[in-house]
Amino acid sequence: MERNLKNVLVISFGFLLLFTAYGGLQSLQSSLNSEEGLGVASLSVLYAALIVSSMFLPPILIKKLGCKWTIAGSMCCYIAFSLGNFYASWYTLIPTSVILGLGGAPLWSAKCTYLTIAGNSYAEKAGKIGKDIINQYFGVFFLIFQSSGIWGNLISSLILSQSSNKVEISEEDLACCGAYDCESNTTNTTALAEPSKPLVYTLLGVYTASGVLAVLLIIIFLDQIKSDQAETEKEMQKTPSFWSTFLATFQQLKDKRQCLLIPLTMYSGFEQGFLAGDYTKTYVTCALGIHYVGYVMICFSAVNSLCSLLFGKISQFTGRKFLFALATATNTACIIALLLWKPHSNQLVVFFIFPALWGLSDAIWQTQTNGLYGVLFEKHTEAAFANYRLWESCGFVIAFGYSTTLRVYIKLYILLAVLMLSMVTYGVVEYLEAKRSPGTPAATEKENKGPHTQETRI
Repeated sequence: MERNLKNVLVISFGFLLLFTAYGGLQSLQSSLNSEEGLGVASLSVLYAALIVSSMFLPPILIKKLGCKWTIAGSMCCYIAFSLGNFYASWYTLIPTSVILGLGGAPLWSAKCTYLTIAGNSYAEKAGKIGKDIINQYFGVFFLIFQSSGIWGNLISSLILSQSSNKVEISEEDLACCGAYDCESNTTNTTALAEPSKPLVYTLLGVYTASGVLAVLLIIIFLDQIKSDQAETEKEMQKTPSFWSTFLATFQQLKDKRQCLLIPLTMYSGFEQGFLAGDYTKTYVTCALGIHYVGYVMICFSAVNSLCSLLFGKISQFTGRKFLFALATATNTACIIALLLWKPHSNQLVVFFIFPALWGLSDAIWQTQTNGLYGVLFEKHTEAAFANYRLWESCGFVIAFGYSTTLRVYIKLYILLAVLMLSMVTYGVVEYLEAKRSPGTPAATEKENKGPHTQETRI
């Protein structure tokens, strides 16, 4: 097998193993560690740490350690989070969330750097165009990586469904599920239906083992490819210092279009945070039980992956305005329906319809917003995408941060308000672009290649 392709496959399967564990664990945080809102608080802290990490850690670690060892070391940060869940408390989960957040940005940056170096290296030997090989490598990576959401959630549901603590949820308790959830959890029998400790430990053991296998795979089989260190040092020499990067990120805000896109970018974090933090707990776990969370999130992941591929292809025919309108209409309908719907265990199909529609919308938000940034800020992509990561992460932090203090219907109204504001400000951006280029399309849509989308998901 061609050596560089082998390395691409090693990285791809390493990330698959790592995010099979992390993705499944993230979906369960609001349900598994619901006491005093510990689970969602840990996710809020995690994304706050990611913001700090993305500003200065990647270039420092990659320069000092090289890509291979940065990837391996950052993966250990994810394992720490899994270990913290064994004895979940404010003294274990919050520190390990900070560790994971700090490791998230270097992990993705090192992966992107490694695949880029590998692609250019092979292209030079084979006499091919570097960007074509790089795109092929990223395609292989995301083809394998995207399935992690399915496997991680499948593992959690299969293990937790073995629980002998399942109880029939009464009508009185079902009244506490949904948008108008009860402020007190004292009457909710889902607390009695929590999986046994041995099952939880089994699940966490599988997730931890998956993370350890990912690290071993990288350490043993990933080559420190020729010119890795030299190329990395060259890249780091070109990389601006922390302060210049920091200043460039905020200088980008002088562009009014960047400011107008802040609500849209933050909405991406809000809507993902609601699904992972509130829908899984207040609708799924409350009415069906925690063992259904994995199956529901599999539905979201599968639809999201398929639609990301689909919308990336058809955007050149439909234009981004139509796709944004479709996502807005779909999310608005879902939010209104969630406000009106009283979840009941005999309506099983409905619990899967919402994540399917949410996955369709999220695919548009991810692919088209990334593409929009690439088109509008072509000459300042680094600063623009730094803003993208910053504001989307802020959306996550806020969404997870207020998750335990507000009732669900209030969060849905906030989500709807941010969505409406996002579309107004986005419309202004399109108007400004049309005004700048009269008689021509606002910009040619670019197909999202994937890295920026996934970086923001940790």
